[in-house]
Amino acid sequence: MAVETGATAARPADVGLKREIGLVGATWASETSIIGSGWLFGALFATQAAGPAALYGWLIGGACVIVLALLHAELGAMYPIAGGTARFPHLAYGSVAGISFGFFSWLQAVTVAPVECFAVMTYGSYYWHGLVNAQGHITTTGFIATIVLMAIFTAVNFLGVRLFSRVNSTITWWKVAIPVLTIIILFFHFHGGNFSPPGGFMPNGIKAVFAAIPSAGIVFAYLGFEQADQLAGEVKDPAKNLPRAIIIACLLGTAIYILLQIVFIGAMPPDQLTKGFGGITNTDILNGPFAAVAALGGLGFWATILRIDAFVSPFGTGLIYQTSTSRVGYGLARNRYFPQIFQAVDRNGVPWFSLIMAFVFGLFFLLPFPSWQSLVGLITSASVLMYAGAPLSLGAFRRKLPDATRPYAVPVAAVLSPLGFIICSMLIYWSGFVIVWKLGVCLVIGYILGFRVGTAPNSPLGVLAAFGLVLVSTLAISWALVLVAMLAANPEKVQIFGFVVLFPLTFTSDAFVPTSSMPGWLQAWSKVNPVSLLSDAMRGLMVSGPAARPAVESLLYAAAFTIVFAPLAVRAFKRRV
Repeated sequence: MAVETGATAARPADVGLKREIGLVGATWASETSIIGSGWLFGALFATQAAGPAALYGWLIGGACVIVLALLHAELGAMYPIAGGTARFPHLAYGSVAGISFGFFSWLQAVTVAPVECFAVMTYGSYYWHGLVNAQGHITTTGFIATIVLMAIFTAVNFLGVRLFSRVNSTITWWKVAIPVLTIIILFFHFHGGNFSPPGGFMPNGIKAVFAAIPSAGIVFAYLGFEQADQLAGEVKDPAKNLPRAIIIACLLGTAIYILLQIVFIGAMPPDQLTKGFGGITNTDILNGPFAAVAALGGLGFWATILRIDAFVSPFGTGLIYQTSTSRVGYGLARNRYFPQIFQAVDRNGVPWFSLIMAFVFGLFFLLPFPSWQSLVGLITSASVLMYAGAPLSLGAFRRKLPDATRPYAVPVAAVLSPLGFIICSMLIYWSGFVIVWKLGVCLVIGYILGFRVGTAPNSPLGVLAAFGLVLVSTLAISWALVLVAMLAANPEKVQIFGFVVLFPLTFTSDAFVPTSSMPGWLQAWSKVNPVSLLSDAMRGLMVSGPAARPAVESLLYAAAFTIVFAPLAVRAFKRRV
């Protein structure tokens, strides 16, 4: 499927949005997403995983992201529409691919604001110790503070895109200046011997370097170059400004991150490296890497500035991702994948319902993920799946629409397009199965990665039993949905019910993270959550572990749903017809 034939355009249009963002605003929209909490923690986690060889990881990751940015630049200029990354596959392949990649895009966007809040809480624990516990997990106090911060993100977004662009540009100038000044200052406190610490330059081998790219926050740090695409429906002269903004932001971010990794390694006090970078135990370094390095180097004033920036940088990134999430939701509603109310805009041109839902569902990602690093892997995998739609879409447009107007055309697209898809596939592979499972697509991605479903005893019967259990549970829950459908005034209200009820039910279960990592009050609920029981039963039947008890309890839930809702649904149906 394609929406153009030859050079004739049949381009989708957005309704209610205002084109009020110029080149600088579009560039800073991408740049403020790139320079976020990734620069505060990425260098530390990368060196812990791979030693000084983490520098290779930043070089490889930067090259990968630049390729993907070039592909997005062509697509964004060709189709300057809100929520672009969520809609390109729909335009290229139709609804099946569109709804899959669209959801990946929304999932990636909605999870970033919470992780930026976690970064603020972690750095803030230097002054307010009650925000984070001894294990580095957010406390109840930190959770409440995070909700307040998320609410501020949402409130600022209601100002309208013109005023928001000015606020964002001001924040981004600060966000770019502080890392650049940090690079310059720390170069004067450089210890060349740090590149050969105990254990050597590459203590864990090349495998650790590649694993660090998705799991240690390297790719996560580079995320955000596509934000100009997400706001394309509000960018002035998008044919020129979009590709320029994406490419400038990506190149600038890549240069900053590589230099930051170099100075972090070189400026680390040698007495902290007696066991290598993986053996660092100083809690100040673990909770605030660059600020602690500055303080240990006698730069107390600059350490204070960095702790202030630890609020400003994540705040700016969380702010723009709250914006982009609302635009992705708007775009998906335009494609009729989300309820139509998601495209409702206020008098300032803000998709107000989509923005509120970005806040609500962002909060649910705070519950099962207790720390910054625990959520980064999920976001990285979701982002890579989202990015994989761009090279596929570009290849389809080049083949189906060779004569279409392309304000910016990627050079050697026949090479870069498949290379971009290979890059996304490799990043997923390097993430490991655990991260992919957290994304909720264990069966599909599991086959790609080589995971064999059915390693438990009697595995063929176990797999059949697992699928049967899912079928029974789904049919039982469907009775409740049928009842809502009979009582609701229109189909959109049924969609909203399913979205609002089933989504949090899933993300407060143990399907994505162990129950032990959740707050105590949430653990009690997760243990009786029907999604947790179903998930436990499927693991036991298809992989390993206890299956009998969760399977029986899942069947009891199914029976209860059927007994309660089936008669009510049938009665409501008879009254309706």
